[in-house]
Amino acid sequence: MRTFLYGCLLWCAFSGNPAWGSAPAVPEPGISPEVQLCLQHLKPSERERAEKALGPLEELPRYRVQLEVDPDARTVKGRVQVEVLARKQPITGLYLRLTPNAQQRRLTLSDAKRGSQPVRLERPEPTLYYLSLESEPVPAGAAAVLDVAVEGLVPRAATASSGASGGVLGALGGGGGGRPSGGDHGAFSASENFISLVGVVPQVPPMDEAGRPWDGPQGIGDLGLYEPAHVLATITVPRGWAVHATGVPIGEVPERDGRVRFAFAAAAVRDFPILVSRGYASSTATVNGVTVESHYAEADQAAGERVLKHATSMLTEFERRLGPLPYTHFRVVQAPLSGGAGGMEFPGLVTIATSLYRGAEGASEMLRGMPGAEDLEALLGMLGQSGGGGGLGGGALAQMNGAMERTLEFTVAHEVAHQYFAGLVGSDPILAPVVDESLAQYAALLYLEWKHGKKVADAARQETLVGQYHLYRMTGGKDGRADRPTGHFADEVEYGALVYGKAPLLHHASRKLVGDAAFFKALRAYVDTHRFKWACKECFTKELAKASPANTSALERLRNRWWREAKGDEDLGKPKLESLLGGFEGLPGLEALQGVDVDSLQGLPGLEAFQGMDAQSKQLLEQLIPGLLGQ
Repeated sequence: MRTFLYGCLLWCAFSGNPAWGSAPAVPEPGISPEVQLCLQHLKPSERERAEKALGPLEELPRYRVQLEVDPDARTVKGRVQVEVLARKQPITGLYLRLTPNAQQRRLTLSDAKRGSQPVRLERPEPTLYYLSLESEPVPAGAAAVLDVAVEGLVPRAATASSGASGGVLGALGGGGGGRPSGGDHGAFSASENFISLVGVVPQVPPMDEAGRPWDGPQGIGDLGLYEPAHVLATITVPRGWAVHATGVPIGEVPERDGRVRFAFAAAAVRDFPILVSRGYASSTATVNGVTVESHYAEADQAAGERVLKHATSMLTEFERRLGPLPYTHFRVVQAPLSGGAGGMEFPGLVTIATSLYRGAEGASEMLRGMPGAEDLEALLGMLGQSGGGGGLGGGALAQMNGAMERTLEFTVAHEVAHQYFAGLVGSDPILAPVVDESLAQYAALLYLEWKHGKKVADAARQETLVGQYHLYRMTGGKDGRADRPTGHFADEVEYGALVYGKAPLLHHASRKLVGDAAFFKALRAYVDTHRFKWACKECFTKELAKASPANTSALERLRNRWWREAKGDEDLGKPKLESLLGGFEGLPGLEALQGVDVDSLQGLPGLEAFQGMDAQSKQLLEQLIPGLLGQ
């Protein structure tokens, strides 16, 4: 069955059948048809650059994926074939990572084979399997081709009433959520009309210098990142459901049993997310050879079309300033994320939380049944914004609606920036999350500056970055080192304040030190130098030093100060309520708080909402104060 399936894919692609994508009618000599099918995902102008960085594209790891999804039963099953070339040394075994198992055992690998021979499977960690080949190692120059069965039960998605709302605390890219123990923010979950299957394709993790696999997800922050690889995938779903994945859509084939098989081909990608939806619509645009798709619930068409405009505008700006995105397709998919996540990033595809599409309506839904709502209402009542016993008043919700719209734009910018950091320029999201998250966050501010002007960007920096750190400190959080592994943070509130709030301000300080010309020269050089490769923690600082040699020592001192030391209070000052309530300008009572230090407000009605909050209440407050929405 597997041989026939891929033979059918290749025949259709190279026969020029219009129902199967846009593959070349004539195969390229010297490259296998499978790889040529995947290379449709790379812009022709980018193939040479990819090969220069990665070596012969024919030699990249390959994943051949066949999965079946049953939404009613919430099951996913199928087989995955992994092919890895032994470049310099024999392969005595392969590790495979399954990130959904970070929470508990939800996916199982079994029936591992090498050809027709069984392979012993070991499970040294919850998310990690090991396929032993010690009895017959793969010699250098040959390829290890292993085949495993995948099967799992997809858990039901969390709901707002359970305290894991689809809010906008700003866990962009999977970080910064509001639950004390963190989680995957719905990356592997099923709801009535949406199933997220992030992490179900077992992938070979990068290895450190000692030959050990990189750490897996820690319950806080992102889930994982892998070496660039090619993927050929087919996902079969019931009629009426659609599949969204990274890569070129190769086709949709009806099965005799009424199901539909979706096929995708992807090239040189660091991950391969799979999402399944029902009742979705889509809008499409083209930017510099990139087909940009926005997929959204039919009821949210207006917001979905705005998201498309945001994404196309952002790609235009980022390609102009950072260099071309290498892929031919980019998708933004609305998803019912949980745990306060605003979005998640993957190569060629990002998700944005449903609550952001629905403005004040989404904010109201987040409030329903969440602890701490009464305290927040008391605070708003102090400002004259209470609805008088019936919940938040229309004025506050109107302000929230505008805040959510601004957050939607910032969130999309953050996720699009992740296509460069760390989709294109790779970095370890577990041991060094500060690298890609700080750059994605600052690049989102840069986009606002390029699109709307410096005044808008400065306001967003103060409210979104500085304000988040201030709120964290005001509610009892302690400043600390931002540059540490995700598992070393106490909770996602601390992670969000230090990694999304404080750490990106290093780049603002560096820019002021070296000047715009040197800063943007270094940023472009950083991307060009590390395309498809792995960057180190200090790599961007080194590029800045090359562009401004006289500031080499000062740049290193700045990196230590913002990332490795606890100098946030000295650099950012004490919080003031005006900065924390920046999205409520013009509302009655707010002018009385201008310039007021928080410490001077002890005992005022409603202020207890800030004191001694548990993590869920902090999440609630951050969701409702627009200056802190979206990391």
